[in-house]
Amino acid sequence: MTTASKRTLFNLGQIVIAANAAVVLEPLDILYGILRHASGDWGTICPHDAALNDEAITAGDRIVSAYGTEERSFWIITEADRSATTILMPEDY
Repeated sequence: MTTASKRTLFNLGQIVIAANAAVVLEPLDILYGILRHASGDWGTICPHDAALNDEAITAGDRIVSAYGTEERSFWIITEADRSATTILMPEDY
């Protein structure tokens, strides 16, 4: 099953992107990151944080994913109240 065909596990709310990430990241990388994040593929985070994300889906806590490599590493964070999802680079945090 491709990432694009997986179902969304939670509401993303308004999707926003930090200015730096908008300049540095490729649009397709951002799109695939959002699709992976929404379907429960948390990217390169550690197993402990992945388990916390799995619990957060039903508990209503913040969800954090990490994608990309080196100078194109980025995070996607969905707020606990599901009002917004932010795409940013580690240096933007």
